[in-house]
Amino acid sequence: MSRQTDRAAAPRLSREGIIDAALALVDRSGPAGLSMRALGSELGVEAMSLYRHVHGKEDLLEGVVDALTSELTAVMEREADEHWQTFLQNVAHAVRDIAISHPLAFPLIATRHPAAPWLRPPLRSIEAVDILLRVLLAHGFSDEQAVRAYRGFSSFLLGQLLLEAAVRGADVGGAGPASGNGDPSFSGEGDESLDDAPEVRRLRALLSEDHSKEEFETALEILLDRLETELSQ
Repeated sequence: MSRQTDRAAAPRLSREGIIDAALALVDRSGPAGLSMRALGSELGVEAMSLYRHVHGKEDLLEGVVDALTSELTAVMEREADEHWQTFLQNVAHAVRDIAISHPLAFPLIATRHPAAPWLRPPLRSIEAVDILLRVLLAHGFSDEQAVRAYRGFSSFLLGQLLLEAAVRGADVGGAGPASGNGDPSFSGEGDESLDDAPEVRRLRALLSEDHSKEEFETALEILLDRLETELSQ
């Protein structure tokens, strides 16, 4: 009777459920806080029982990245009939939504290996890159222009969004999360150095303001204008 009760009380595990729990754990503690033992504790099971569904931490991290980007290809398919500028704008905002919703997990998209070594994150899959190239080529981009646009778009997204993730506490350089988690009121040990930096001290309130969304929009417009100029030449 007791053994049957234990079996009935044990949570049912699936790969999807395990990955979802892993993402939730990374959202709270960052990738460094993810381990099979910690995840087992989160799910109320022994860590060894997870190995029936995942192969270890590396597999978990790959699963987390897949979970983060699973909707991106669907967005790209839906937007593929739009004008190329509208398409890129919508894709960019879809990627930004991932970074804002999961700032501690977002750097994994940049650091995990993409589907092929010559692809660039955050458009990590061959399918996603193929959709982007098809849209650009259908709107008159040459092969070379389309590839340059893909590279420039990828660099823009990573540069802007890794910065936003870092402001929100992500570890994007191996040195630990940003102090203060982007809070302008945060007062850390580094404040003493402001005595030798009067202009930084005077403008600290302005420097602490978060204009990341406006900066993202401005940088995206500049990129699209540059691509439009190149296309028209």
